[in-house]
Amino acid sequence: MKYLSKMKTAAVTAAVILVSFAFLYAGTTGFWDMGISDRLNQRESVTNKKIYIIGIDDKTLEQYGPVNTWSREIPAKLVSLLNGADGGRPAVIGFDVIYSEEADQEADDSFARACKEAGNVVAAMSFSFKEQPEKGEDGRILYNPYHVDYVIAPYDSLKKEVICGFANTFVDTDGYVRQAMAYLDHEGVREYSLSSQVYKIYQESRGEEAVFPAVYGRNNRFYFTYSGKAGGYSVISMADVLDGTVDPAIFRDAVVLVGAYAVGMQDSYMPAIAHNSQMYGVEIHANIIEALLEGKTQLPVSPLGYAFLTAFLCGAFYICSDKIRMLYVTVLMAVLLALDVIFVKVMYGKGWIVPVILWPVCLLIIYLAQMVRKYLAEIMRRRRVLNVFKQYVAPQVVDKISKDKDFELVIGGENRHIAVLFVDIRGFTTMSESLQPEEVVEILNEYLGLTTQAIFDNGGTLDKFVGDATMAVFNAPFDLDDYIFRAVSTAWDMQAGADRIAEKFRERYGKSVSFGIGVNCGNAVVGNIGCDFRMDYTAIGDTVNTAARLESNAKPGQILISSEVYEAVKDRVTVTPIGEIPLKGKNKGVFVYQVDDVKKQIGMEER
Repeated sequence: MKYLSKMKTAAVTAAVILVSFAFLYAGTTGFWDMGISDRLNQRESVTNKKIYIIGIDDKTLEQYGPVNTWSREIPAKLVSLLNGADGGRPAVIGFDVIYSEEADQEADDSFARACKEAGNVVAAMSFSFKEQPEKGEDGRILYNPYHVDYVIAPYDSLKKEVICGFANTFVDTDGYVRQAMAYLDHEGVREYSLSSQVYKIYQESRGEEAVFPAVYGRNNRFYFTYSGKAGGYSVISMADVLDGTVDPAIFRDAVVLVGAYAVGMQDSYMPAIAHNSQMYGVEIHANIIEALLEGKTQLPVSPLGYAFLTAFLCGAFYICSDKIRMLYVTVLMAVLLALDVIFVKVMYGKGWIVPVILWPVCLLIIYLAQMVRKYLAEIMRRRRVLNVFKQYVAPQVVDKISKDKDFELVIGGENRHIAVLFVDIRGFTTMSESLQPEEVVEILNEYLGLTTQAIFDNGGTLDKFVGDATMAVFNAPFDLDDYIFRAVSTAWDMQAGADRIAEKFRERYGKSVSFGIGVNCGNAVVGNIGCDFRMDYTAIGDTVNTAARLESNAKPGQILISSEVYEAVKDRVTVTPIGEIPLKGKNKGVFVYQVDDVKKQIGMEER
């Protein structure tokens, strides 16, 4: 059994490892998992007050018209205003707008000169990716979903005067943005993202080193924590800056991002911090920059390592759940689920994305499997107990017990009016001395089988075997109709069956035995007598003792009943009065009758 238990534990552990690794190695921790992780870990907490957004909003579009019709003099004027104010020069200006096509040569050159003079402008570019097979370092062919198909870059004169960064926004499979790309190696050159370039320049302006987070995957990604929801950063209309409504001095030494802030410009995404809402791309860049500044970036945990950790914990849970009651298993699982939430949050704070639902799902599967297994085991145990119980109690009584939800097996008794039958094999001791042991056992089993079947056929309860004697009670543990007559009918059935068996054994062994039977009725204490770990369902009292004395006084083939029994069944039996006989242990004798015939069966059917 111990070996089997170890095998089951090993099988559960191996299954969890395989499932966990497959789940994690797929490259995503799943739609539901990341959604739960977002709700646990993404919290609004804008801490950097030096990040501003100059939005190309509806007001700006109303005043200057659609962006694609603008002269490049407009962004040139914005750069000059921001950098021309006395002491109001921003640390860096990032344009989340791609100026890729040349328009008016003079205006284009004007914008390029303004950026050159400022020396703090980062312009946006964009990569167009296409999945393509590539040969890996080990020679295997792998499909790279981030192969650069072509690049959309600023027009030539502008590109020469600015630092470029790609402004691609990376959307997860569930439609939410929670990852960013730090850099990309393209044609032998490391190209940084717009957010990374702005972060680098800002750190340089403060005399600090730009420390990039660890990345994963072929596209150098990292997870980041949002600092604010949509509108969480200071957003100023570009029109208000251009017309002087806003003093450019407020942008001193700050990060300034210029980008679309109007619905019509179609530059909005769903952020992980606020599901089912929209956030403009320029705000997402602001969140990425702050995440880089504050160190609020994360990496996914090692799939194989977490798979083994999950398997170890699930294996331990399986072992525990196999040894304790389901109530304690439920409490244990609730505790583990709470610890999982705490573990996920702690690991997230340390820079690791840990699956939220993988461990709970594995625990739940084990929990449900154990619940079903224990439920089925309990059904089988109950069935085995009932089958054993049917060897002592009439099957119909056992069926009633099994259906009675209020029935409890507890120590204690109740005072009930019952009929008690004792039957003993006469001449058994003498016969056993002259036969082989196996022959004695065969005869004994045959007779005891007869007595048991007669008891069960009449709805009685087999109380016990005492050597070659049998004790039965009627009207316990449940009420039984016509129970006194049932006891007499049982005695009659035993006597009739004994005559048939006696003939068979007389022919086989040359010896035969018969029954002596006593039946009494009256009040007795009936219940479970014993202790918590060993009890016996029986009846005790004077009624039982009298029945036993009647049986001991019965001659071979004789059925003796007390006067109380006779009064209850006298219209359905033929008897011979024996008279009052003294019984051992009783001061007063008991008047008894010998049963000669049973005229009617239970239910008033003719016998």
